[in-house]
Amino acid sequence: MSDNNPKYILKGITVDHKTQRMTVNWADNHQSAYPLEGLRKACPCVFCMGGHENMGKTVDPVVFLTDGDKPRKIQNVRVVGTYAIQIFWGDGHNTGIFRFDKLRNMCPVENGLIEF
Repeated sequence: MSDNNPKYILKGITVDHKTQRMTVNWADNHQSAYPLEGLRKACPCVFCMGGHENMGKTVDPVVFLTDGDKPRKIQNVRVVGTYAIQIFWGDGHNTGIFRFDKLRNMCPVENGLIEF
């Protein structure tokens, strides 16, 4: 990944709890839309990934097609340096750091799974 590649440069994030989607705007003018349930299931932390041996594995974008039992809530999204975001979930979870390149590469819009 190139730090100067506009595909991986974050321009803005919005969370819409009514539609249950987080939208990310990238410097190359692409808009990603992530259903909150799938985004929570794609958390890259060691606990959610099932141990250190599973860290760094690619998330299958199909996770964004799953439904949850109840709506998800994001309390805050914090930018980490120039490379990632940290999501603070309503269930108290906040240890997952989503690197920009990993987040973009699992984009369900770009992967043809959902329409924006």
